Amino acid sequence: MKKFVLLFALFISLVSVVEAQRLLKISVNVGSETKYVPYLDRKGTTFVSARELAKAISGNYYYNNDAAKLELKFNRYSLKVTARNQFIVLVSRGDNSQYIFQLPISTMYLKNDVYIPLIYCVQYLNLASERELVFDDRAKSVNVTNRAINTVAFLQGKGKIEVQITSSKPETGKVTSTYDIYGIDIQEKANGTLIRLKSQKPINVYRSSINNDILYLFLSGVTVDPGLEAKGSPSGLVKSFKTRRVSGNIQIEFKLKEGFATSESFQEVNSNDLLITVHNEAFKTAPTDLDENKQKWQFDVVVIDAGHGGKDPGAIGVTGVREKDINLAIAKKLGALIEKNLPGVKVVYTRKDDTFIELYKRGKIANENGGKLFISIHCNSLAKKPSDARGFEVYLLRPGRTKQAISIAEFENSVIKYEDNPDRYQQLTDENFILVSMAHSSYMRYSEKFSDLLNTKWTHYSSIPTKGVKQAGFYVLVGASMPSVLIETGFLSNQQDEAYLKSTKGQSDIARSIFEAVKSYKQHYDEALREET
Repeated sequence: MKKFVLLFALFISLVSVVEAQRLLKISVNVGSETKYVPYLDRKGTTFVSARELAKAISGNYYYNNDAAKLELKFNRYSLKVTARNQFIVLVSRGDNSQYIFQLPISTMYLKNDVYIPLIYCVQYLNLASERELVFDDRAKSVNVTNRAINTVAFLQGKGKIEVQITSSKPETGKVTSTYDIYGIDIQEKANGTLIRLKSQKPINVYRSSINNDILYLFLSGVTVDPGLEAKGSPSGLVKSFKTRRVSGNIQIEFKLKEGFATSESFQEVNSNDLLITVHNEAFKTAPTDLDENKQKWQFDVVVIDAGHGGKDPGAIGVTGVREKDINLAIAKKLGALIEKNLPGVKVVYTRKDDTFIELYKRGKIANENGGKLFISIHCNSLAKKPSDARGFEVYLLRPGRTKQAISIAEFENSVIKYEDNPDRYQQLTDENFILVSMAHSSYMRYSEKFSDLLNTKWTHYSSIPTKGVKQAGFYVLVGASMPSVLIETGFLSNQQDEAYLKSTKGQSDIARSIFEAVKSYKQHYDEALREET
C-alpha cells in the first residue's frame, strides 16, 4: 500500500490574518514532490484546507459554492465535507453507498474553502484514499496529539479495507499493548471535563456513579494496563485517579474537585473508546432543584416547535408534499388539544404560520416564555423515493450512536444554511458536542420519561409503526433549557407514511398521540413536584 508522508513545518512568511489567528502552511511530501497545504490553529486544533489537501494527495475534487460542500475524489471512494458541519460522508464510487461519521467538532468555512480538523479526519482520509498518512512529530505547532489510534476496519461489500493510522511519534508505532484498555486522556472543556479511556475492543459492561466526591467507574470483561495512571494527567474537574481490582473486576476511581454536578458514561460511536463526561455545577439547575418559589416550577407552559418553515421547506415527499406544511398542521392540532383539555397550561408556538425561524431563536422563544416542555415536530425522509423505510422516532439530545441517527441530525442541522449568521453555531461544536449536551443532563430523566410515554401512546393512536426512542445531536434542542425532544413523525419518502401524514385523519391521530403523552407526563411531573416540596 502506497504511503504518503505529511511533514509538518511552519512557513517563515505570514500568509494572512484570519479571526486574529495566523494562516500558515504545512509541507506535504508525495513521493519525491513537495506541496504546501494551508492550515490554521484554532484553540489547539489544527484545521487544514480540504481543497488544497485534495490537490496534494489526489488532484481531484469538486466544490459546491452554494452549499459550501467539498468532495475529495479518489479511485474507489470519495469523501464529502461541508463547512460548519460535524459530519463527514464516505461514499463508494462503485455502488454509491454512503457511510456517515460524526466529528467531535465542526469544520470551518474560510475564503471559499472548507477547513477540516485534521486529527479527527485522518482515519477517514485513509479510508477514502486507501493509503496511509504518517505525521511527523517535528512540527510541534500543529498540535497533533501524541497518541496511537486503533486500526480501523471498514467493510465494503465482500471486501475489507484495513487502514493503520500510526502514532504521531514515529517510535511509538501502532498499538501493541496486550491490555484492552491501554490509555487515558483527560481534557478540560469550557463546559465540563471529558475523560476518554482508549480501548482496543468495545467495552460492553460498564457503569459509573458519584459518591463522596469520587466518580467510580466499574468495568467488567476487560483488561486494563496496570500503568494506566502514568499515561494520563488529571485535568479540569479531575484531581487524581487510580485503578483498583474489586471482586475480579476493574474499578477506576476519579477524585473530583469542587464545582462538579453530574456525570455520564457511554461508548463512543465509530470507536472502541469509552467516554465519561463530568458536568460543571453551572449546569445543575433543573426542575428537581426547587427553592421556596414553588410556583415557578409548575407545569404551565408547553412549547411546540413546527420544524422548518418559510424559505426552508424541509423534506419533500414522494408526491411533492412539503415537510414544513405537515409539521405546522400537526403543531396547531396538538396546541388546540392542549388548550382545550389541559386548563392552566399555556401553549407557545415557535411559529404559527409559514415563517422561517432560526434554530437558536426557537430555544430562545421557549426560554423566554418559561417553557416546561419543548416538543420539536419533524418528518423523516430518505434520498431514495419511494423507499420501504417507515416509522416514527423520538429523539433525545445526546451524541448520535447510529449512522442513521447521525444522518438525521445532519439533515435537521443543515437548516443553518438558510440563516444569516450560521457561524454562531461554530462555538457550540468547537467545545465538543458531547459536552454541550451535558447542559441538558439535569433535565434528561424528564426528557426520557416523556419520550417513553410518547412511544407508548403512539402505538395506541397512530397507524405508523414506532421505531423507538433514540438519540442524536440536534442544534434546535440545545438552546431550550428544559426537558425537550425531537419527533420524526414518519417518512415522507415512504408512500404509505406520506399518505397518512398529509391526511387530516393522520395529522389528528398524531396530534392525539402527542397530546396523550403530554397529559400523562403532566401527571408524572406534578406528582414529582409534590414529592420534592
